[in-house]
Amino acid sequence: MLRPRIIPCLLVKNGGLVKTVNFTHPKYVGDPINAVKIFNEKEVDEMIVLDIDATAQNREPDYGMIRNLAAECRMPLCYGGGVKSMEQVERIISLGVEKVAMSSAAVGNLGIVAQAAKVVGSQSIVVVMDVKKTGRGSKYEVWTHNASKPTGMSPVDFAKQVENLGAGEVVINSIDCDGVMKGYDFGLVHEIREAISVPITVLGGAGSLKDIAALIHAFGIIGAAAGSLFVFKGIYRAVLINYPSRAEKDALVIHGHQNH
Repeated sequence: MLRPRIIPCLLVKNGGLVKTVNFTHPKYVGDPINAVKIFNEKEVDEMIVLDIDATAQNREPDYGMIRNLAAECRMPLCYGGGVKSMEQVERIISLGVEKVAMSSAAVGNLGIVAQAAKVVGSQSIVVVMDVKKTGRGSKYEVWTHNASKPTGMSPVDFAKQVENLGAGEVVINSIDCDGVMKGYDFGLVHEIREAISVPITVLGGAGSLKDIAALIHAFGIIGAAAGSLFVFKGIYRAVLINYPSRAEKDALVIHGHQNH
């Protein structure tokens, strides 16, 4: 049976694990390899690692770090950050990574999505949309380069385009909800869910397991990703790598499906 996936998302900056709020104020929270080791023990469904510096600094992915992460990771791994070319996609896959995520590269060159999907398979190509509400009511826009560059593109149109070109999954990353821990943006998810049929993962806003249950309840089989929720504990945001136990996860999924 297909099940919702509950996915920690790790942000890497200068080789360290960080957490941001609204894509700003990165706070150092530890070593990514240590985090992966702990997540392995917790039997995580899948993991997303995003190097938030690579594209902004216009540099290559850090292949040494990717190799180390992939060697340590006992769950499917999705890597994103600095991916611009077909050669990079193939190299990252060759290091043992299951999925490669693209963001600004896909915005700037839709052809790379189609090419990558043909070469490594749609199931390995993920497009991440960093989305922000515009000043005009409930309209949304795709941004790139750590939410510093507006693209003028509607997330719905962009999601349809990348699906048609062969992307196997779309990650909706809400800039407005990032690190705020006040719940996911259901309006945004609904718009995208109505428009495309490939798997969707939602990132930005999870503050508790209740938020994840609510997402599964509303949308059924979906990827529920979170950063702060799985690296901080308590009101003082002490760093503690955590993840729901198998029983907690089953309860989230069953609760979601019963109500869906």
